[in-house]
Amino acid sequence: MDSIGFLIKRMITFFVEPLGFVMTLFAFGLVFIYLRKEKYSKIFLSFAFAFLFLFSFAPFSNFLVTNLENQYPKYDYTKQVKYIHVLGGGHNTDREQPISSHLSDASTKRVLEGIIIHRKIPNSKLIFTGYAGSTNIPTALMNAELARELGVDEDDMIVNGLPKDTAEEAKFTKTIVGSKPFILVTSATHMPRSMMLFQALGMHPIAAPTYFQKDNILEFIPGIGNLENSRMSIHEYLGILWAKIKS
Repeated sequence: MDSIGFLIKRMITFFVEPLGFVMTLFAFGLVFIYLRKEKYSKIFLSFAFAFLFLFSFAPFSNFLVTNLENQYPKYDYTKQVKYIHVLGGGHNTDREQPISSHLSDASTKRVLEGIIIHRKIPNSKLIFTGYAGSTNIPTALMNAELARELGVDEDDMIVNGLPKDTAEEAKFTKTIVGSKPFILVTSATHMPRSMMLFQALGMHPIAAPTYFQKDNILEFIPGIGNLENSRMSIHEYLGILWAKIKS
């Protein structure tokens, strides 16, 4: 039942995020062209182009990203905390590629940041979580594999490939750290929602954001990277709203 609810949530999310939203507007515009409703087709197609431009426009996407990323500064590497939780962030399992290419950009940056912090704290433990998604290997295992290749000892890692989302990742880590402080590593845009979900369980995460997306270059030509940043940000805003509704 939980899996069905998870799939339904992902489907709904697609249609309210930029790409799905714009495609829906285009689809309605085409339907009205087919129905010879020229007035309505112009309205929907105009809105589709307008939103596509807006979501791809650097100043707008930077605005969305900055409001999330500015909430938590980079980690200062001074705290001596035993556990470092690195959240999952996507991967592929193409064995024709090296491990450095298996992880998404977000996952790679999260793992690297976790390892950097781990090396600065004697006797610390890395926690890797994240499910398999559409593959047959969990993100947690792929992250741990990269960590091993970079010299992290097997005994210094705790790996769980079952949690499907951040809320489930938080519940798992609570069984390990309880209410003790721990370091939480995830993407800067994802950090506000993650902190909220962990803190809602009475936990005390210390933010260590990475994979920042804000672009300081003043660019007014629409770009696909800006569209992805808008998608990423709106996904987080929707996640924060949903978490608040549920709580």
